[in-house]
Amino acid sequence: MNNNKETVSKPVSKPESKPVEKPVANSKTERLQAELAELIEKAHAEKDLREKKKIIQQISKTNGELERIKSGKLLTRQAKRDLVAYSFIAPNFIGFCVFTLIPIVFAFALAFMNWDGSNPITFEGINNFKRLVGDTFFMAAMKNTIIYCIGTVPLTMVASLALAVILNQKVIGRGIFRTLAFFPYVASLVAITSVWKLLFHPSKGPINNILFTYLNVAQDKLPQWFSGGLCIVSMILFSVWKYMGYYMVIYLAGLQGISGELYEAASLDGAGPWDRFKYITWPQLSSTTFFVVVMLTINCFKIYDIAVMLAGGGSGELTTSATVLVYYIYQKAFIDWDLGYSSAVAMVLFVMVLVVTLIQFRVQADKEA
Repeated sequence: MNNNKETVSKPVSKPESKPVEKPVANSKTERLQAELAELIEKAHAEKDLREKKKIIQQISKTNGELERIKSGKLLTRQAKRDLVAYSFIAPNFIGFCVFTLIPIVFAFALAFMNWDGSNPITFEGINNFKRLVGDTFFMAAMKNTIIYCIGTVPLTMVASLALAVILNQKVIGRGIFRTLAFFPYVASLVAITSVWKLLFHPSKGPINNILFTYLNVAQDKLPQWFSGGLCIVSMILFSVWKYMGYYMVIYLAGLQGISGELYEAASLDGAGPWDRFKYITWPQLSSTTFFVVVMLTINCFKIYDIAVMLAGGGSGELTTSATVLVYYIYQKAFIDWDLGYSSAVAMVLFVMVLVVTLIQFRVQADKEA
């Protein structure tokens, strides 16, 4: 009899497998998805096109953020594109900040200071602006600048428009005449001012020679073109001659944008050349004329080189009859080293240009309304 007890083998129990837990949804992702759904519904319901564009931009931004979170990337695709764009802009923007923006801000602050470039800066308040009232040279410079603007802007606009209308027609040698009209603008200022001074020389110039020989003007009464009251007149005439070619090209671009069907319909109705210009050409060129007037006005207020080259003589110094604001700013800053006062004059010039430009924009807006 076998006394050995049979050992009953117990079945080996497998470890219980735990149920796989689903990853917990990211609260930020849920929030963005909810915002995205809400924005999509809002975009469908919105009827205003401007507001709808804003909502679509928000949808695109939210969608990009969702993609970034799901992919685990640090930057979205749009952010990478923005970085590439900023990397191209950065060199020019840094140069603009260093050489333009910071000096402008410093000039604004310096207008209320007193500084000669070497000694410490001291606060002056509005004393620099008070000095402007009793400064005869500043008043003369401002008067000359305003007279120059009033004379140059309309004359240049009329001359350039007349040239554009004539040279927009089918005339023989049109390309040659366009080139000749544009040449003074691209020519060297030093060269053309030298030629101009020879033409209008008081004793040797052909202009005064014609006045003396054919119009019997006495020699002691021949005009002194670059001194006295005629100095501003000479500057105006020179500026019109130099810049009318440039603005002629702008007017030509505007004229070629006018539909020929308008002129054909007007001709069928019996409209003459003046009527076609008055009722078709001039109204169609309103935007071009606005651009020309704004640019001309700003450039006229900034006049410096023409005044120095024409009326400066050998030393480059301007008399009271020819002084303009930009030259006076240069004189006070880098000859007298009164940097605070020169900055105050610059601020006055800035305000004048700003006010005139805002008025022009307001008038244009009222016309288009």
